[in-house]
Amino acid sequence: MSTTTVRRAGAREWGGLAVLSLPTVLLGLDVTVLYLALPSLAEDLHPRGTEELWIMDAYGFMIAGSLITMGTLGDRIGRRRLLMTGAAAFGAVSVLAAYSNSAEMLIAARAALGIAGATLMPSTLALISNMFTDQRQRSLAIGVWATSFALGMALGPVVGGAMLNHFWWGSAFLLAVPVAIVLLVAAPVLIPEYRAPQSGRFDPLSVVLSLTAILPVIYAVKRFAKDGPDAPTIAAAVIGLAFAVLFVRRQGKLASPLLDVRLFTDRTFSAALSVLLVGLVGVGGSMLLITQQLQFVEDLPPIEAGLWMGPPALLMFLAAIGAPLVARRVPPGIVVAATLALSMVGYVLLTQVDASGGIALMVIGFGLVYLGLGAIAALGTGLVVGAAPPEKAGSASAMSETVQELGLALGVAILGSLATAVYRNRIDDEIPAGTPSKVADAAGDSLAGAVSSAHQLPAGWLDHAKEAATSGMNTAMLVAAVCTLVLSFLSAVVLRHVGTIGADEPEADEALPAEPARSEVRPPPDPHPWPATGGDAGAGGVSGPGPSATHRPPPPRAACPPATDRGWWSRKTS
Repeated sequence: MSTTTVRRAGAREWGGLAVLSLPTVLLGLDVTVLYLALPSLAEDLHPRGTEELWIMDAYGFMIAGSLITMGTLGDRIGRRRLLMTGAAAFGAVSVLAAYSNSAEMLIAARAALGIAGATLMPSTLALISNMFTDQRQRSLAIGVWATSFALGMALGPVVGGAMLNHFWWGSAFLLAVPVAIVLLVAAPVLIPEYRAPQSGRFDPLSVVLSLTAILPVIYAVKRFAKDGPDAPTIAAAVIGLAFAVLFVRRQGKLASPLLDVRLFTDRTFSAALSVLLVGLVGVGGSMLLITQQLQFVEDLPPIEAGLWMGPPALLMFLAAIGAPLVARRVPPGIVVAATLALSMVGYVLLTQVDASGGIALMVIGFGLVYLGLGAIAALGTGLVVGAAPPEKAGSASAMSETVQELGLALGVAILGSLATAVYRNRIDDEIPAGTPSKVADAAGDSLAGAVSSAHQLPAGWLDHAKEAATSGMNTAMLVAAVCTLVLSFLSAVVLRHVGTIGADEPEADEALPAEPARSEVRPPPDPHPWPATGGDAGAGGVSGPGPSATHRPPPPRAACPPATDRGWWSRKTS
């Protein structure tokens, strides 16, 4: 098997990383700004409780459904080309979302943003794996990339809060436009194009099967969280799982699959994906509930709520940068387990928040939750991408982003629905008799509805609604704490075979400069060349050992690793 020369990245690659971080900053901005915009958005569009959840997670569900397709598409048509196309589409659809005049229109725009966002995320990660071949540099670069999400989340509340104090809620979406413009201008200068050699034919049927596998399951999870295991929920789950089986079987038969299922035979790849999925569920739910608590219960204006959200996001920033550096000396499994244990402590603190005040306790608890998020985002993503060969980096990146987006969306759906169920159960008996049905329905549906209807209800009633909402958040955070504690133990077990970052890896060649940006990366040279003078004397060549120069045997093909092996693309582990 050939050995790939490890080259250290230079100034151009690090400049390209800054450009690749822009879409991640943009997505971080989009998440936190939308949470802050929810109160004013609710006053303008009057969404029902279910529509509020769809506005929040339609983006995440659509991006999760499209990432596999887009990751493989980038490998085929060019990762930089897909990145630029997605950036242009994201900016255009953001304008559409900003000027939505109904909840339904905004939900549709958020879904379209999810499809556009699916082109951005796997492209950035895959390009990072191409630009940074040194393992330590790549881990640090992925940490910086993950940190960009935290930076966007930290800037989103401050910048978005200031905009919401002076403009309408739709202005929050317009933040995407200048970011998209900068990316479109800088990407051709600093980022090399990469197209996987011999990528094969694109299979539209696989795209259809992937969507029909993911979307029904997502629908089933949302409906189960709201209505329980009724007939439509079970039917959707069965349909999704059936199509998932068909999808996997088809991928195993194709020469150029949409998703290479052999990646899952690598223990590091599968374990890291599992940690990312479960870990992000608690984060997604807590983000929604904490921002609502700050604005609806604590009555903070958007700019102040945004400032309080800043310290937790900065802790995530530090963890995303620091975790890959610590993992050079401490095994990643131990680092992930330790930071998840701190996150569990944060969730426990959030169960103690009450409606009479507790901003400091909320910020400390949420900061510990984000500390764990930064570590698992940086290390988990690095393990997933590092476990794949370069030509499969787009597919591996897509899987990493799929489980993260799915985890966030599931957190909003499950924990958000759990908190809403507790709220409704407690508030039903508190609504005064004789209240108009429309007002009673709005107040009983969600805290946002109660706040908007407070002027039509008796004085002091809103305090009961705030207490009910806080109780719902406490219950959801207790569930998240238990799940995170279990995940912390499992992380130490399932990632115990992974060695420290860079262990047993040959040092990068300091004398060789980083490869210049090229319009396209070509297949590597023949790793088994034969002497040009070798051949059979009877064929007119110079007599000597070996086959003729005009008839060289092909290099040996890499075998598919057995399920118990670490994989021929695996990172060096202890």
